[in-house]
Amino acid sequence: MKIVVCFKIVPEESEIQVNADRTLNLDGVPFAVSQYDCNAIEAAMRAAASYENAEVIALTVGGERVENGKVRKAALSRGPAKFVAVKGEGLDMGDSYAVAETLRSAIDAMGGADLVICGEGSGDMYRQQTGAMLGALLGAANVNAVSGISAGAEGTVRVERTLEDCAEVLDVRLPAVLSVTSDICPSKIPSMRDIMGAGKKPAEITESAGQPCAVESLGILAPEQTDRRQEVIKGDSEDDIKAFYELIQKALL
Repeated sequence: MKIVVCFKIVPEESEIQVNADRTLNLDGVPFAVSQYDCNAIEAAMRAAASYENAEVIALTVGGERVENGKVRKAALSRGPAKFVAVKGEGLDMGDSYAVAETLRSAIDAMGGADLVICGEGSGDMYRQQTGAMLGALLGAANVNAVSGISAGAEGTVRVERTLEDCAEVLDVRLPAVLSVTSDICPSKIPSMRDIMGAGKKPAEITESAGQPCAVESLGILAPEQTDRRQEVIKGDSEDDIKAFYELIQKALL
């Protein structure tokens, strides 16, 4: 059983500075595994425990950041047996199709996968499209909003989706691509032993074949800052409610 878990390397959000012109200053900002993908990695490890002889491979694509040793250890310390990365220009902020096509090519190059697990979205752009596109490109069964994974009948994986008024349980035929929610399970906090052991696990970085991006990113701006009015009305009398209503009407003019 081969399980591939896809993840993205993103800048540490808390370290990003916003310039006066609203552009983002990433100078010296460290990189990390996307927080949503940390949950996906743990979900992959728990799914692997449901099958005999299951192997989990961590797969990512991007630019120079895929060579970051600290991030590689961070991913491997969470359990995967191997790290595979595809390096290519424009993939850090590439459109979802280009990323999905690059992931598909990498999965095909490793002989395919029985199960592919993705986070619900990346920690930077959060487009929520890559998993669905990857499933279509692989010609595999594709399920999103997955909140539980376990072994199903032979040749299947059992997934749970938590909907508004019920829980949906499906037996999905393999191969399959699953996009998991952030609350599927808590992400693992690696121990020092896990981190040290991660450095001994195999890692493979290849160059992208150059899948063109259909969308060019012209820039990313932080939202404009708006001063809060800080007008507070205390009380619940008719006069207070009327004053509250008048404030809202005034703000909408």
